[in-house]
Amino acid sequence: MHVKREKRLQHDENLTTERPTFVTHLECAATGERHAADAVHNLSRAGKPLLVRYDLAGVKKALSKQALAARPPDLWRYRELLPVRRVQDIVSLGEALTPLLPLPKLMQKLGGDILVKDEGRLPTGSFKARGLVMAVSMAKAFGIKHMAMPSNGNAGAALAAYASRAGIRSTVFCPEDTPEVNLSEIALQGARVYRVNGLIDDCGKIVAEGKAKLGWFDTSTLKEPYRIEGKKTMGLELAEQLGWSVPDVIFYPTGGGTGLIGMWKAFAELEAIGFIGPERPRMVAVQASGCAPMVRAYEAGAEHAPRWEDAHTIAAGIRVPQAIGDFLILRAVRDSGGFAIAVPDEAIAAALEEVAREEGLLLCPEGAATYAAYKQSLADGRVSRSERVVLFNCATGLKYPLPPVRNTLDRHQPIDFAALS
Repeated sequence: MHVKREKRLQHDENLTTERPTFVTHLECAATGERHAADAVHNLSRAGKPLLVRYDLAGVKKALSKQALAARPPDLWRYRELLPVRRVQDIVSLGEALTPLLPLPKLMQKLGGDILVKDEGRLPTGSFKARGLVMAVSMAKAFGIKHMAMPSNGNAGAALAAYASRAGIRSTVFCPEDTPEVNLSEIALQGARVYRVNGLIDDCGKIVAEGKAKLGWFDTSTLKEPYRIEGKKTMGLELAEQLGWSVPDVIFYPTGGGTGLIGMWKAFAELEAIGFIGPERPRMVAVQASGCAPMVRAYEAGAEHAPRWEDAHTIAAGIRVPQAIGDFLILRAVRDSGGFAIAVPDEAIAAALEEVAREEGLLLCPEGAATYAAYKQSLADGRVSRSERVVLFNCATGLKYPLPPVRNTLDRHQPIDFAALS
């Protein structure tokens, strides 16, 4: 009898895995107009990002915290709140949960409560894997044959990897100063990659023109609905790791802002299914001083962020002169009681070195920007030492140029060991 019950439970779990998701429709983020869920979309009819909507009452009945806790520790554990309807359409490279790491030495030094969500542990070494695994899985479901995107590096690498895994062609356009390691990674993983003498939005114009002329699918940030759904798993995962609570403040490196928008969406959905209450973290959009359109718009009280001219920063992932989801980023920041902040490249470089030296954690420049922003916010009083903060490290620091090591020893000469002590 006991064996039969075990088999039935296993069968029921398999049915849960195979059944359709709770997606009801897509919704224009600006106008609220509904669009059909099971059709290929880029932007809404109003030219704005589309958001995936779910039958959250149905999810609430179908999913419990206990059932979730028993599932494998990966991104797909949240399947009721994800858009892929059929298991056979999932294109996975092993999207494991990423660790939430304290910084004990720096907490003692600063007197604060700091955790780092280290997204560098994901496939292709960055949080772009979250968004692109969802976009490519949905592309496979829709029978899309060719995907294209502009990228500062990490998103292109994720698209290349997942598209190759799915048997989909991919083409990526990168600014000409994109690090060679990123370009090589994209090419090696199967995409055609091109350097472009411009910034990421210039690359985006080529993608849009190619869509019209060649018919490839435009996978640009927020120009399709599903990268947000992948990125929102950062918020789902974070809340679960904190015992179904949220931190006081989230510092998020913000270029196109998909992750910040996605997490804000995730918290609303978690409240709707009864997993958290109405509490929300203050969302802080972190940008570089050399490319800070969101900061300028936030400080001006504006709803949209005009293009930032002459954009430059060592944190290439947040060098996005203009974001199509600007109003969604600013809305999340303001509704949460957060703020937007810019930090100079010198502070980013110093933060990267400090965290590596003190904690042994090699952040990417964009992740280091969040630590620099946190220190700056402590100093100016926008964040208190009593608040629990989460900093997002969006990629492994190993994907970026590192400082050279010039110390040498000649083993054929006497070694001054006192100098090595």
